[in-house]
Amino acid sequence: MELIRTTEALAAFCERAAQRPYVTVDTEFLRERTYYSKLCLMQMAYADDAGGEAVLIDTLEDGLSLAPVYELFRNTNVVKVFHAARQDIEIFVVDAGVVPEPLFDTQVAAMVCGYGEQVGYETLVRKIAKADLDKSSRFTDWSRRPLTDAQAQYALGDVTHLRQIYEVLAKRLEKTGRARWVAEEMGILKDPETYRVEPENAWKRVKTRTQSAKFLAIVKELAAFRESYAQRKNIPRNRVFKDDALVELASTKPRNEKDLGRSRLLLREARKGEIADGILKAITAGLEMPADQMPSPDKMSKPGVQVNVALADLLRVLLKAKSENADVAQKLIASAADLDAIASGERDLPALKGWRREVFGEEALQLCDGKIALAVQGRKVTTLSIGG
Repeated sequence: MELIRTTEALAAFCERAAQRPYVTVDTEFLRERTYYSKLCLMQMAYADDAGGEAVLIDTLEDGLSLAPVYELFRNTNVVKVFHAARQDIEIFVVDAGVVPEPLFDTQVAAMVCGYGEQVGYETLVRKIAKADLDKSSRFTDWSRRPLTDAQAQYALGDVTHLRQIYEVLAKRLEKTGRARWVAEEMGILKDPETYRVEPENAWKRVKTRTQSAKFLAIVKELAAFRESYAQRKNIPRNRVFKDDALVELASTKPRNEKDLGRSRLLLREARKGEIADGILKAITAGLEMPADQMPSPDKMSKPGVQVNVALADLLRVLLKAKSENADVAQKLIASAADLDAIASGERDLPALKGWRREVFGEEALQLCDGKIALAVQGRKVTTLSIGG
């Protein structure tokens, strides 16, 4: 095991890795007390005829630059292999605006290859690498130094077994002709916009029972203030105020600090000072928002747009049948919300595009149009043409 602590040693490793067809990557980070992830450790490995090389990179070491890693990430001759890559890539996008290219996510590939929905790394290690992981260091503080041998071995396991997992999945995808399916999915992960949270859009993550445009206008302003403040102070958004407090504030519409003091859910430190000022200004902005700028309630809840429940149920049966036939995880093809949207007439959905359309979407549209029906043959659900 090599623990890299200098930029020179890191550059040397990356030069060696650049000669290989792929490199496996993982990170260990902390995010409990910050808005942005604090990168504490990075693991990388590659395979060769001599058994390959695996290293730990101490990203907390003073003077160490990740520039050699980012240069390798930009090298399109080397595939960068991750498992459940989104949080890892977010770190690189925030730190340097870099997205690894080409990118391969073994969690997505495993879902395409029939290993289930959002399959964990440990499961793939057991099923493909025929090994077990030592889980004793799973919930460790990766910012503490020195690292123990157990921590180092645990961290290395996240990239050493990943080499075999990648090779097995890549061969299976090539054999089944589904490599392009995974390539389509990587489009989302490779888009820098995936990792940017714009304050003006933060309200869309807040769950509310009220669809009043005036109410949502206040929610939008409160969520935007909270997101901006959390980003600027680099603290978790819930440390500013939680969602339930946000919804309470949008309902009660406090106009001064005395009103804020009556809140049941607002944190004490948010009832005065900079946060309190931001809350009150956000509420005022929401109340004064012009009608044409107010958020639109969810399309599914608009009058005249209703889910055909019976059709949605039929689509669920079709999805289950198609996912089983293709040996692909259902949730990768379409979510329950997608099915409801299709049943309500929505057509601009991922489930109706690309490889998903081939597997499910085309027949889903035919079912909606009354051109096919579902039938049972033995233990399988099939489709029958009933159109002209």
